[in-house]
Amino acid sequence: MTSRILIAGFGGQGILFAGKQLAGCAMHKGRHVSWLPSYGPEMRGGSASCSVIISDKEIGSPIISQPDILIAFYYPSFLRFEPSVSEGGLILANSSLIGSKSERDDISAHYIPATEIATAEGLDGSVNVIMLGYLLYVTRLFDYDEFIGSFLSGIPASKSALIEGNKKALRLGYEYR
Repeated sequence: MTSRILIAGFGGQGILFAGKQLAGCAMHKGRHVSWLPSYGPEMRGGSASCSVIISDKEIGSPIISQPDILIAFYYPSFLRFEPSVSEGGLILANSSLIGSKSERDDISAHYIPATEIATAEGLDGSVNVIMLGYLLYVTRLFDYDEFIGSFLSGIPASKSALIEGNKKALRLGYEYR
């Protein structure tokens, strides 16, 4: 099985970090992985995206033209990439920053007010982790416990103060209904 995931937003939202966490967990499971970041020269505040391919087979190219899963963090990314999601694919959208819904009837779309949740819980800067938790719930791409183990092992010692907040953010996304 192959999952082609595109995570898109703007610089500073943790787009690349989220992709690294998915790739890292897949690597720990012995899967073939590709992680390809894309961002403009302005970085923070500019457009940013990350392509992650997770597969049981070797990956021929890291380029994703039709993602199976789109995780859209804000409206311009939603507008840009929603048409490219493959038939039968999935969109996860941060409804705090995306005011419209997909009109496509050949995909599944789920909406979570991730920015509002992060703000209400005092977890500013954790929207990306909330979105990862929601992805785990909706897709069952990874078992929650195996993902959090991989996720926490990937946090450097210099960022250990963020562990509890990240655990809470992941759980909030995973439990959102």
